[in-house]
Amino acid sequence: MAPHSRKIIGRKRLRELGIVIGRYRPGKLNAITDVPGVMVGHSTIISGRGAHAENGPARTGVTAILPNAGNVYNERVVGGAFVLNGAGEMAGLTQVAEWGLLETPILLTNTLAVGTCSESMVNYMIERHPEIGRTEDVVIPLVGECDDSWLNDISARHVSYEHVLEALQSATSGPVTEGSVGGGTGMMTCDFKGGIGTSSRKLPESLGGYTVGILVMTNFGVMENLRVDGLPIGEMLAPKFTIHKKRGHENYGSIIAVVATTAPLLPHQLTRLCKRVALGIGRVGSYAAHGSGEIILAFSSANKVPRKSDKMVYRMKILLDKRMDPLYEAAIEATEEAILNALCMADPMEGVNGNFAPALPLDELKGFFDQFRKQFPEKTERHRAPGT
Repeated sequence: MAPHSRKIIGRKRLRELGIVIGRYRPGKLNAITDVPGVMVGHSTIISGRGAHAENGPARTGVTAILPNAGNVYNERVVGGAFVLNGAGEMAGLTQVAEWGLLETPILLTNTLAVGTCSESMVNYMIERHPEIGRTEDVVIPLVGECDDSWLNDISARHVSYEHVLEALQSATSGPVTEGSVGGGTGMMTCDFKGGIGTSSRKLPESLGGYTVGILVMTNFGVMENLRVDGLPIGEMLAPKFTIHKKRGHENYGSIIAVVATTAPLLPHQLTRLCKRVALGIGRVGSYAAHGSGEIILAFSSANKVPRKSDKMVYRMKILLDKRMDPLYEAAIEATEEAILNALCMADPMEGVNGNFAPALPLDELKGFFDQFRKQFPEKTERHRAPGT
């Protein structure tokens, strides 16, 4: 920790601070794992300090998302995607766009570890399904990346097969660890420490009762643009952080978002849902800069498409397009809250070359909102969606 930083005690999720985003209620865990069958695991790599070296400071890792309780190879799920700005990468995304199916877990990591994660995923899949590439088709792993080189000696290539395996094997369906963990270990958001965040929304039964869960690896933006539920928190905080060296506009950063839902959606509907996630990213303060990558992947757990079948026709449940509006709103809300949960849960971190990422000051954030509520009580009264 840098000498000029102060100890941040008791990191809390956004709702624990009394700040509620949107009209719809979250699921039980307020996480992507509120969608049945979705599992999340992390491998976190933190070691060393100082300058770039052959094995310089590590502030990185891997996050794994298993869409179908680890059986997505045999029981594939329907998928879709959207790229708002493409200065980033998610390996395997072109096949999702073409087929509208996911058949591997999803890995999130740093930019220079995409190849390692892809190869490791292939090894992992072949160990479990030796027919791959022999009597069955090959697989193309899904691996998303963000650049963590502000805090991590990224060229030292810290991520290995063992880390990928740890993330996959540790995946569970329970609460999701957030902040500086897994692929989000070295990530920044709006010049504060960012990382992994998640949130969910459960629609009332009158609107279908569907769940939408979001997980983000967030690594974008500059402090002055940060907004929390519409309030310009970044502008208010920026003067207090002039002592810190910042990553700057020239390295604006990126975000990977993964959407899971119980709604029975077709690929084109999931792609449309992804576009609304981009609106949620914008609510926090992103303007999708020239050098940024906003890549969004979505899947539905409602329909499982078997790899093998003797049937000619496969029947699917499909939600009518005109019934999707509540899902759009829920996705925007959950995205904003997932990003803010990553900020709220991340501890301050010193990285390579002494670069420092301060934590979002939760006491000041809560203070701003408490003051706003007192001054404008009529504007802070939440109007719940029908049935919530």
